[in-house]
This record gives sequence, structure tokens and C-alpha cells, in this order.
Amino acid sequence: MTSARSRSMPGRVQLSREPEATDRWRIDPVGAMSVPGIVFASKELLSRVEDQALQQVVNVATLPGIVEASYAMPDIHWGYGFPIGGVAATDVERCGVISPGGVGFDISCGVRLLVSPISVDELAPRFEVLMDALDVCIPRGLGGGGVWRCDEHDLEAVLREGARAAVRAGLGTDADLARCEDGGSLAGADPTEVSERAMARGLRQVGSLGSGNHFLEVQVVDEVYDSETAEAFGLAPSQVCIMIHCGSRGLGHQICSDHVRTMLGAMPRYGISVPDRQLACAPVHSAEGQAYLGAMAAAANYGRANRQALSVAARQAFEAVVGTGELALVYDVSHNLAKLEHHEVAGALRLLCVHRKGATRALPPGHPDLPEDLRTAGQPVLVPGSMGTASYVLVGVEPGGAFCSACHGAGRTMSRHAAARQVQASELRRQLESMGIAVRARSARGLAEEAPVAYKDVDEVVATCERAGLARRVVRLRPVGVVKG
Repeated sequence: MTSARSRSMPGRVQLSREPEATDRWRIDPVGAMSVPGIVFASKELLSRVEDQALQQVVNVATLPGIVEASYAMPDIHWGYGFPIGGVAATDVERCGVISPGGVGFDISCGVRLLVSPISVDELAPRFEVLMDALDVCIPRGLGGGGVWRCDEHDLEAVLREGARAAVRAGLGTDADLARCEDGGSLAGADPTEVSERAMARGLRQVGSLGSGNHFLEVQVVDEVYDSETAEAFGLAPSQVCIMIHCGSRGLGHQICSDHVRTMLGAMPRYGISVPDRQLACAPVHSAEGQAYLGAMAAAANYGRANRQALSVAARQAFEAVVGTGELALVYDVSHNLAKLEHHEVAGALRLLCVHRKGATRALPPGHPDLPEDLRTAGQPVLVPGSMGTASYVLVGVEPGGAFCSACHGAGRTMSRHAAARQVQASELRRQLESMGIAVRARSARGLAEEAPVAYKDVDEVVATCERAGLARRVVRLRPVGVVKG
């Protein structure tokens, strides 16, 4: 096709706009593809998607047991095996597989949003002092060191119980757990499937941001699109919020590496062939599949405990500086995870292994997995922008496309190396401060790597998500302070 309604890519990848779907593009099955590829993107966003990422959409469509489509969210970009922003589900009872590349190295990387009762005007006189306090109390960077000084017994509890273990150790309250995905603890965790190397890497990092695009931001509710849902979430204009974005640190990375290696060795025994070694996989019911699910759930619990511990550090900084440590949890949700879920496929309810890599669950109103106080409104969908740009809170909608999934952020358009070459950290810092954004960063290079120029337009990503019927905007959050590695 050569019309304006299609886009040809080098090799075999060709997209055509689906009829009556402005922001939905289709890759028809060719070769070993079992299902089509579906890319949710405006023309502008599509023009910035790497060819390699689109090829990954095609590759994912060849996985054994995949159903419906290989989906890509509006923030799609090139990743490991799966594109970041990729969603795919396999039928567990029909030889469906699980692939660590469909979760990623930072298992349970996710976002947590807390809201303060104070307004931005009330915070203003003490704002710089607060930023200094957060700079001191939030561990970050490549090395070890975390809020929670775990021993081996504590770490095993974290892997089995996640944020629940943190709360039991005095880091938070039961009210926090009520607003966490899965109540703060993913079932099925098996620490015996976590290697000694992974355990060692995670032992000293519970309650730490790490580096890369991870951050803690002080934000303000800048615009409300749906006042009724915002009220249900506890959000009001000019309120101060804290957004925390981090995952499972070195533990999750090591688990991914370990189980990719195991699955590469196992695939021949199951007669599985994939077009990219990074899509190493095994049947969900196999010994290798079950081992990865147990280790992945343990890493997911680590990520949740990590964000829980960081929440307590933020509350302590607020208490010391502002006089109130009240920071109520709006929601905590992962965007690198595979979960066993029931969805209707071809008119029948099936048990699926839903991979979401750089994509967040977006449950619609009434879903039984939602906390009771959110069930009428729907699930908060937390979408961080690039540093210096807005973030958003969306809400899941009916019927819940792409297995009730939505975008997870702005999406990179430039590698970290390229950004570091093109951006001067000192100039970026001046620009951010001129925008009223206080910066507390440990590394000049880390700051440059995360410059807004390296990312897509988050406003366009979120608007596309809404037009595609994946989620709906509730509020926009404006950053006023950022803490980074």
C-alpha cells in the first residue's frame, strides 16, 4: 500500500490504518505470525517509532499460544525481545508460553502516587528545604544502600509478601496496602527460584531509586478533567503529590538474565523456535515456565516493597519540614509484569498469560480486582512524563482494550548515549529551574540522559491512549521538584 493510510517499512513490516480507527494501525500476519500486530499511535507518534520496534511487534506475534494480537501502546520504543510498550497474551491451556523478554529486566518497575493535604502555595515557604531533605533521605544511583537495612530473613519475607512485609516491619500502614495492585503482594512468589547472585544484588537495595529514568518527583495537580473521578482518587486542584518511579533493582535484572539463559537451553526440548533469541520462552505449565513465574513474582514483590519503603522516607521528610507526614496513597501499579488473568477470547473465557512490558493494567469500573473504594470509579492509571513535562493520572474504561492495558509513560525517542552526547547537564538544569522545577541529581550524566528532548510528547501519548479507548484522562500533574540518581 502506498496511500496516506499505510506505512511501509524496510523488509516485511507494513502498517495500514484500521477502518474507522484513527489511532489504530494493523500489521497483517505474514510468515510465522499467528496473529496481527496492532499499534496504537497517532500519525505523529508513529513517525517517531523505530523500525526495530515495529519488527519486534511482528516477532512477538509468532510466540506459541499467542491470542488476539501483538499490541503496542502509543509510547512504543525498541526494547529487549518485546518492544517497550508491548502487550501480548498467550493461552495457558493451549501451549501458551511465558517470555522474560515480555516483562523486561526491571521486573515490576512501576509507579506510586501519594497525595498531601497541603497545597502548593502552603508548601512554597518551605519548598527548597523539603527538596534538600528529600535529597538526603532518598537513596539512589547505581550502587547499594536503601531505606530498609534488610538481613537475609527480611529479604525472604519481602520476596514472598512484598509491601505487606514492609508494612509489618513498620514501614507504612494497612491503608497503603489497600491501594496497591494485588494488595501489595503478588501471589505465587517462590524465593527458591531466585539465584544467590540475585539475592546478593537485592539485599542492600530495598528502598532505593536506582538510576536511569527512575525518580521521585514533587508534583502539583495542575488540571482536572474529570472532577468526580479525581475526588474518588483523593485529588484536588493545587494539591501537592509525590510520584515515585522505580522497580526491583539488581535483583530483578539478575532474575531476568538467569531465566532467559535457562529458557534458551530448554526451547529445543519443547520444539519452540523464535525469530529472536531475546524472545526465549517456555510453556507456562513447564518446569521452566513455573520457575520463572515464581521468581518473577518474588521480584514483583521486591519492587512493591521498594516503593513502600521509599514512601516512608518521603513521609518522614514531609513531617520534618512541613509538619505533616500525611501522604495518602492514591495507587501503586507495575508496568513490567506478566500475570495470569481470565479474558474473553473469541466468545470464550480463557486463562491467559498477559505480558505487559512498559504497559500498565487499566481495569475498568466494576472490575473485581479493584479495591472496594475504587471499584465504582475504575483503576488509577499512572503515566509519568519525561523530566520537566507533565505526568497524568488516567482511569481504566470499558470495555478495556488490549486485555485492559494502557501506556506507561512518554516513551524514548533517543538513546541514553545519544542524549548524553547532545545535552549539557548544566544547561538542562538551568532550563528546568527557569521553569520552576528544582533539581536534586546525583549524576550530571544521568540528568542529561533523561532530558525531555529524548522522549515523545507525553500529552500526545495520553491523548492517543484516550482516543484509542484504552484509558481516560482524570488529572494532569505539573512537576515542581525532581530527585534523580
